[in-house]
Amino acid sequence: MRRGWKILVAGVVLTLLVAGAAAGYAWYRLTQPFVSAGETAAPATQTASAVRLKQLVHKLSTDFPDRTFDNAPRLNGAAVYLESQLVALGLKVESQRFTAEGRPYRNLVVKLGPDTPEVMVVGAHYDVAGEQPGADDNASGVAGLVELARLLKGQTFRQRVELVVYTNEEPPFFRTPYMGSAIHARSLAETGKRATLMLSLECIGYFSDEPGSQDHPVRLLNAIYPTTGNFISLVGFYQDGDVARQVKAAMKSASDLPVYSINAPGFVVGVDFSDHLNYWNEGYVGMMVTDTAFYRNKAYHTPQDTADRLDYRRMAKVVDGVRAVVMQHAGPAVPAR
Repeated sequence: MRRGWKILVAGVVLTLLVAGAAAGYAWYRLTQPFVSAGETAAPATQTASAVRLKQLVHKLSTDFPDRTFDNAPRLNGAAVYLESQLVALGLKVESQRFTAEGRPYRNLVVKLGPDTPEVMVVGAHYDVAGEQPGADDNASGVAGLVELARLLKGQTFRQRVELVVYTNEEPPFFRTPYMGSAIHARSLAETGKRATLMLSLECIGYFSDEPGSQDHPVRLLNAIYPTTGNFISLVGFYQDGDVARQVKAAMKSASDLPVYSINAPGFVVGVDFSDHLNYWNEGYVGMMVTDTAFYRNKAYHTPQDTADRLDYRRMAKVVDGVRAVVMQHAGPAVPAR
């Protein structure tokens, strides 16, 4: 009897140990903890401008609100404006044109560095969901992309970097082959290119220092992640955790803005809610850089999503972080020590 009791206790202890180890591993893969600021391939010679970001977001959200899939004047007007901003930086802009349900659309593509089979992509969508200004979603991401282009101009790269301004991220084209990012991702595959990393800038301007201002898709995550919305988040798929660690380290090297990451299965609500989904569908590593959108910003997809609600100082730090990722991933090789 005593021997049987000992076996039972040992079995319970072993089960608890295995369950604890599995939970620990899942936590590690989900959050990528203990990541310290890493070295970047090229130190920044200039930083993102909060003033420029504010000007870009204000222009897009006030002069081109309601830039929906069926509002051609506003959607095209936004594309023309963004193209002019990139051209003014001295960059060559290509239009990737396509048709969806009988209407013409276009992405804007800036190619930097050598023409290599491997490509790093940073993208953001300029359309909105319904009649709204779309300041955070997603004038913030597009403004960040334009400012990133300014920081990357004249830099040396060891592989191609493509900065892409997408259309048709929002419904009714979300999760269809007519998303602008789906068109671009497919074009890479069809021409024999391989995206080694894709970052989607999706809502990067809303921050709050109020306790309880941050929600999470699962209540259990409140014990793991902050409940104050004063950080930027890196969102990716479960199997890409190792890459997420590298991206997270590079972002943390650029500023004091807190960076958290989550690598979760696709069934977790919000994990695949942006353009990175289409690169993942092609077999590439795609991740979203975000303020977590509707989990923090309650004006998401409403007329209250206005430019005056955004924090451009912290938004500039996000852009600096993305710039560090690009230079680490595609910039000059770091000399061996």
